[in-house]
Amino acid sequence: MSKQAAEHHQSAAEHHEHAARHHREAAKHHEAGDHELAAHHAHTAQGHLHHATHHAAEAAKAHVEHHGQKSKAVAR
Repeated sequence: MSKQAAEHHQSAAEHHEHAARHHREAAKHHEAGDHELAAHHAHTAQGHLHHATHHAAEAAKAHVEHHGQKSKAVAR
C-alpha cells in the first residue's frame, strides 16, 4: 500500500475515534437533559464522520493510483 493511502487510512480511523467520543458525550448530555450540548456533540461527530469518509475515499483513490485499476480491491 502506498504511504499516502496508509496515511489516509490512519486519518480516517482517527476521525472515527473522535466521532465515537463525541457520540458518547452527546449521549451523556442527552441523558442529563442538556440537549443543547448533546446537539453540539452530535453535530461535531457528524463533522468527524464527514472527514473520515473523505479520507477513506482518498485512501481508495491513492491505492488505485499506486496499484492500478486491476487491483483486487477495485475488482470487489
